[in-house]
Amino acid sequence: MKIVVDAMGGDHAPRVVIEGAIAAVREYGAQVILCGDEAKITPFLKKAKYSDDGIEIAHAPEVIEMCEPAANSVRRKRNSSIVVGLNLVKEGKAGAFFSAGNTGAVVCAATLELRLLPGIERPGIGIVTPTLKGAAFIIDVGANIDPKPTQLLQYGIMADAYCRNILNKDNPSVGLLNIGEEEAKGTEFMREVHELLSKSNLNFTGNVEGKDLFSGKCDIIISDGFVGNVALKVSESAAEAMQVFLKRHLLSNIMGKIGLLFLLPSLKRFKKDIDYAEYGGAPLLGVNGVVIIGHGRSNARAIKNAIRVANEEIERKVNEEIMRSVGVKA
Repeated sequence: MKIVVDAMGGDHAPRVVIEGAIAAVREYGAQVILCGDEAKITPFLKKAKYSDDGIEIAHAPEVIEMCEPAANSVRRKRNSSIVVGLNLVKEGKAGAFFSAGNTGAVVCAATLELRLLPGIERPGIGIVTPTLKGAAFIIDVGANIDPKPTQLLQYGIMADAYCRNILNKDNPSVGLLNIGEEEAKGTEFMREVHELLSKSNLNFTGNVEGKDLFSGKCDIIISDGFVGNVALKVSESAAEAMQVFLKRHLLSNIMGKIGLLFLLPSLKRFKKDIDYAEYGGAPLLGVNGVVIIGHGRSNARAIKNAIRVANEEIERKVNEEIMRSVGVKA
């Protein structure tokens, strides 16, 4: 099944997007449709000396910039790479869509063009993150900043289906991100969500705190989009600062520089463990189609891995599993 890739989305588009797409075709045998301005895409394909039939171009002359308001841009720029690309999925000409562009615009356009899965009220963005005990899945990290309690329950159900089918976790444990572990902690909203999760068929283990994001205490962490996005950005900043601090101290004297030579293999493995590029992109769960959202700073490796993740989600029929989990016949 073909994957539509927004060639114009991201801080380094279209160059790194095209490089990532070529790598995905060559390494994974993916079939890619690059959606964007053909006049800007073609020179990069020629420069890469790519002439195989694994990539085609869908011309979309408009671009929704990162700074543009989502809803207005989606309605106004119907010929943008995001809207045109999602319509290719809607029309059945492709099985998935990926973009590292304007996240709000992707969420808005996917909801409007693809619609929601039956039984789902709002979509949520989930991310796979490394922990001390393997990988965990956090949802929502930015799609829905003012959800209802029932929508967080649905996030748990969707995340459960995703973890079972993509992360190969049987009966994944579920935690609710809160200010304390006790059942009575948090706002009335959080207590209501806690009650809904407790009564569900999910393997709900209770509240978790911010310190548990990377501890591996549970496989799934549920949050509203506002708190989840803040937690994500703080985590990214902390990881980047830690690398800078470590490098600064190791290079501050001759003994540190000597020690660095012995530490390099371990440091490379450490960097790989915390590198978002290894996980590719974040699935937008709840829409009637496969949509993967990439980091704006995505490099070619992240693009390549996002295309791989999109293929896996198609092949393992995650949306059908979600529909079955919410009681809708797929």
